[in-house]
Amino acid sequence: MEKKTTVSDAELEILETLWSADRALNAGEIRSCLDPGKGWERTTVLTLIQRLVKKKVIRQEKREVYYYFPCMRRDDYVRAQTKNFVDKFFAGSSRNLAAALVNSEALTKEDIEELRSFFNRKEELQ
Repeated sequence: MEKKTTVSDAELEILETLWSADRALNAGEIRSCLDPGKGWERTTVLTLIQRLVKKKVIRQEKREVYYYFPCMRRDDYVRAQTKNFVDKFFAGSSRNLAAALVNSEALTKEDIEELRSFFNRKEELQ
């Protein structure tokens, strides 16, 4: 997936389904894994799948029907999207992101302690 490729929330649900599967899935299998409360029709799922194929986020393989595979791992996608987010909103500075979290009071004391512990472990490994 290219760095600047955007994936909609609906497309991300398709990707999450593929990432959580142990194998390639066809469109019917993907649809059956999605939240039934959404009420997505078969054509909606197919449209989302085709958008992802066109964006080269997933690939398709023709067997008896088409099967779909993600083109990247979830952690690689999250890393790229996190970098895009930090670049876009915090001038590429992780410190600015952390400061914004602290200033917004979004972090609990437990969160801060967990992060402190994480950073200490990370520092010890370097």
